[in-house]
Amino acid sequence: MAALMLQGTGSDVGKSVLVAGLCRAFTNRGLTVRPFKPQNMSNNAAVTIDGGEIGRAQALQAIACRAEPHSDMNPVLLKPQADRTSQLIVHGRVRGTLGSGNFREARGALLTEVLESYDRLRAKSDIVVVEGAGSPAEINLRAGDIANMGFACAANVPVVLVGDIDRGGVIASVVGTRAVIDPGDAAMIRGFLINKFRGDPALFEDGYREIERRSGWPGFGVIPWLSAAARLPSEDAVILERPADPREGRKLIACPILPRISNFDDLDPLGLEPGIELVMVPPGRPIPAEAAMIVIPGSKATIADLAALRAEGWDIDIKAHHRRGGLVVGLCGGYQMLGRRIADPLGIEGSPAEVDGLGLLNVETVLSPAKILRRVRGHALGAAMEGYEMHMGETGGPGTALAFAMLEDGARDGAVSREGHVIGSYLHGLFASPDLRRALLARIDIAGSGRDYVADVDAALDEIAAELSAHVDLDGLLRLAGAGA
Repeated sequence: MAALMLQGTGSDVGKSVLVAGLCRAFTNRGLTVRPFKPQNMSNNAAVTIDGGEIGRAQALQAIACRAEPHSDMNPVLLKPQADRTSQLIVHGRVRGTLGSGNFREARGALLTEVLESYDRLRAKSDIVVVEGAGSPAEINLRAGDIANMGFACAANVPVVLVGDIDRGGVIASVVGTRAVIDPGDAAMIRGFLINKFRGDPALFEDGYREIERRSGWPGFGVIPWLSAAARLPSEDAVILERPADPREGRKLIACPILPRISNFDDLDPLGLEPGIELVMVPPGRPIPAEAAMIVIPGSKATIADLAALRAEGWDIDIKAHHRRGGLVVGLCGGYQMLGRRIADPLGIEGSPAEVDGLGLLNVETVLSPAKILRRVRGHALGAAMEGYEMHMGETGGPGTALAFAMLEDGARDGAVSREGHVIGSYLHGLFASPDLRRALLARIDIAGSGRDYVADVDAALDEIAAELSAHVDLDGLLRLAGAGA
């Protein structure tokens, strides 16, 4: 079966979006396509049809293939948490933790399981589109690699290198990659793509040909800046480093950027609402006093992030906002922080600990090793909604008597304060539900648009696929992958 791998000259060159776009473009040609990323490092994850979890980008790429996300699409997922450790997810399930000291040795041992997942996907598809991680030019990480050339060589998958022209130095980054990697690895790279081009591509014609001459690799196209990508779910935490673009006449929704923030793509549907300005508040800055709503996001290390929140003085901002009658919403780890106590008796997140929460909800949380992963449907705030649970720990107490959501299976989720100004929920993906989003925004006197976020994402994928069809030699990529043209 056919396969093609995109690797980058660096992080954030647009690999995830391009893989999603290629998946949709090939799917629109009638091919059965599946995405694959051998190893991902991200705290943004999604629940799969087989009850596991994978990186959010691979879930989006599955949507691009019009397929259900499956744990085989991202067999190794590392979720960074406190104390230089990462939770290790293999085939969608928690396998333990990895520290910086044993990371390389442990990941190399996972190659067999990576190849098993890849082989299962190949057997069910016409073509597998593979995404690398970081860059093959990080030759100090080559030993034991399973994310880039280690996988490509083991699975004999041809590679196309992606360079980002928007950040500058793209000629050096592509040609420099050729210069520093091992000749055997260089032989796996069969061409390159130039991404994020603004302006007239004719102006880059000489540079494009110079890359071909100096690298010996053919070019497969120059891709323009894909504005539709802004409507896709956020996956890479690099996006949090970019400054907000405030716009007048909008109500602010503020979200503090915690050190181990997770699933921050939960907020994407709010950011697309025409009456809303979503502000991601970086360390060193207060939460804006004029915010109409504060969202405390998910966290991969709730106790450590709660300590960081207090160190920033954000707890003072949140409580002042609450005293003014402002709306506070906590999601997953943020929900746990809103309670009175958080206990970690088994040291799930580090050393055993027990700490006071913010005390805005009359609930307490005990962290536990069992991880709850499931998709759910139900009603909340009088509106239909759907989402997914992904958490370790149980939350209970008098505050749960006024639940946030009633689920289809009869279970109850979350808690709402008596005055209705504080909401906590374990459910991710809530704001993608238009009726629920409208009901929530009504609490800050905003008439929500009711736009269908899922349909918006699907339309954006089609727009990106159309751009790639116009600017990339898709037939050449299919021939390279072994799928014909």
